[in-house]
Amino acid sequence: MISLKVIARLLDYPEQALFDHRQALIEALEPANELDLHRSAQLILFIRRFCARPLLDVQAEYCELFDRGRATSLLLFEHVHGESRDRGQAMVDLMAQYRTAGLEIDSRELPDFLPLYLEYLASRSQAQAVEGLQDIAPILALLGARLQQRESPYAVLFDLLLTLSGTGVNSASLESQVAGEARDDTPQALDAVWEEEQIKFLGEQGCASAQQTAHQRRFAGAVAPQYLDLTHALTATKGH
Repeated sequence: MISLKVIARLLDYPEQALFDHRQALIEALEPANELDLHRSAQLILFIRRFCARPLLDVQAEYCELFDRGRATSLLLFEHVHGESRDRGQAMVDLMAQYRTAGLEIDSRELPDFLPLYLEYLASRSQAQAVEGLQDIAPILALLGARLQQRESPYAVLFDLLLTLSGTGVNSASLESQVAGEARDDTPQALDAVWEEEQIKFLGEQGCASAQQTAHQRRFAGAVAPQYLDLTHALTATKGH
């Protein structure tokens, strides 16, 4: 599913290559038929607006949104297992699922990182991809609702993923629940967490450089094509 590949790129840490090849992303969506015209137009509009902004601003916003607190974390098992021991086994099981599909993670990224999981699903058949989205639909809806509450443009990507899942689940149904949640990304909330947990630093890097290192993940093989041949690589999956 081409749309999954594109959304996976957009949810990853933003880099210059994404901005340089924005038109390739848009052109790759033209032959895709998994989204109707309205939804496809939403995705194209997101790409244009997203890539029209200064890259450094987008990178800073990404760090603030997805790497502060746990409520909007893109690590799927964060929302299922938290810090329990079950999370470790879930990671092992997911890695085994990737390997069974003939894929290996060629990076330091955790296997439950949402963009990574979406790239994996994009390499499967359409039926398998839909089933994989259905498995995480409740998480997608919760993340979408929280992003909507924060007035983030990323919220539309989660609505599109829910549409692709075909579940009928939507973020709007969780608005009341999310409205009653305490924010966990405020300075006070983060200070409270740091007092309870050991802080792990990524060297002496700043936010942008640290995230650029952390999110440099790619599947070895066909799942993660290079941007220089992005149009060909994305359209090669048409029909899956």
